[in-house]
Amino acid sequence: MITRRELLWRLWGAAMGGALGSAGTRKVRADGEVGRPFSQAWLRTEARKLAAAPYRPPQGDLPAWLRGLDWDGYQSIRFRPGRSLWYGTGLPFQVRLFHLGLFFRHPVAIHEVVDGRAHPVRYAKDLFEFGSAIDVPSEPGELGFAGFRVHVAADGFDRDRFAFLGASYFRAVGETLQYGLSARGLAIDTGLEKPEEFPEFRSFWLERPTPGANSILVHALLDSPSVSGAYTFRVRPGATTVMDVEAWLYPRKTIERVGIAPVTSMFLHGENDRRVADDFRPEIHDSDGLSIRTGADEWIWRPLVNSPRPRLSGFSEESPRGFGLLQRDRNFDHYQDDGANYHLRPSLWVEPLEKWGRGAIQLVELPTADETSDNIVVFWSPEEGFAPGQERCFRYRLYWGSEPPLQSPAARVVATRIGWGGIPGHKDRPPPQASRKFVIDFADGPLADLPWETRVEPVVAASRGEIREPAARPVRTPGCRIWRANFDLTGTGVEPVDLRCYLRDERGPLTETWVYRWSPPS
Repeated sequence: MITRRELLWRLWGAAMGGALGSAGTRKVRADGEVGRPFSQAWLRTEARKLAAAPYRPPQGDLPAWLRGLDWDGYQSIRFRPGRSLWYGTGLPFQVRLFHLGLFFRHPVAIHEVVDGRAHPVRYAKDLFEFGSAIDVPSEPGELGFAGFRVHVAADGFDRDRFAFLGASYFRAVGETLQYGLSARGLAIDTGLEKPEEFPEFRSFWLERPTPGANSILVHALLDSPSVSGAYTFRVRPGATTVMDVEAWLYPRKTIERVGIAPVTSMFLHGENDRRVADDFRPEIHDSDGLSIRTGADEWIWRPLVNSPRPRLSGFSEESPRGFGLLQRDRNFDHYQDDGANYHLRPSLWVEPLEKWGRGAIQLVELPTADETSDNIVVFWSPEEGFAPGQERCFRYRLYWGSEPPLQSPAARVVATRIGWGGIPGHKDRPPPQASRKFVIDFADGPLADLPWETRVEPVVAASRGEIREPAARPVRTPGCRIWRANFDLTGTGVEPVDLRCYLRDERGPLTETWVYRWSPPS
């Protein structure tokens, strides 16, 4: 499992300025170049050919003048503002490219597609401004690029809306224009007791948009020792940025675990998990929970945990209707971080565009001691295996924004708190290691207008141990429409315990289902 970005989120958010322009594009394109025919069918053929041949890892290494760059040195490399792809054309999008260096050592090929023909975008040192401490050779050669980001006219081209950078990682923003969690093209053997494989996007093809277009097409060729793939992304930036993804996969060998639509995030600590919390900020996380809409239309909420040991949680499903890592808590007071702006981080919802059959939504939670490590991954793992000679296609839609596209009609979980069991202040209170109290707050949905005198019952289940004194009640505070469930858990031993809870009245369920895996202190 990758140990996060090593400050990668700063790279994404950094204002590096500059870009490749339409004039710049003409300069880096050979005179009289007519380009090569390009289509999705051609891209699938290329991926199929790759899978039929032995894997070839990226060749070469960074030149010496880039190899020794530190963080500040890399940050001093800036794109020239007037050189964006499609700059000055009146088109609604502009593309700006990332330079190689620091953590980004392997170049990706980038092409512009015009009228069905692909034209390579070539590196030239005058596309960038370099810091005075960098000794740039007079002829640096054809270095290539590390990745790209896309700006839109609605923002005056000042802010990027999505970017692809490093392996098969990509990110996007919604209305807050704040980056946060990431997506990947594919996950291989994630959460197993062996090294994870990280497929890489080797080449990109960016289709020139038409005037007034509200979306842009990006194609990518993916490769790794186990699989090759042909990807197409149709991206519509907005208050919620929407990506339609079509992934054609061609295995080179049998793969033990394939992760479709993987989402990667960070959880250090929150109200439910204070294991690592020696910080003035009450909560530190990009996402606070996993939301699942099952094939049977049940809504599940699973708060995230900074687990003391690596763990995998599987949710077996038949064609799920959606899942995602969400940042539900958007109260600045709960974070007190005016630099990282965790309260503005986007959520990411995955919606399959076809039935995926049997499989499992897998959640991987890894221990971390700081906020620079991506320790949370979720993905769809098909039950049907992947073997050489197959062609597999997956189509899905990604929503990047403050809220998922569809809210559960049931009340949702808004907070989870865990602490010493028993009655606070009571002399006969059991020792903390013997009893834990779980407090879950629900809001909205049918609870929003439910009279406080309504009889509401918590339905609680545990895989081990004993549930004691389950109760539910409204929180009678002016302006607050929260219903609170609480129960004590005792007699668990040292093994993890799986918990479930929802609220119901005489008519039936009122809330989504809260699920949790509690690991007693060892």
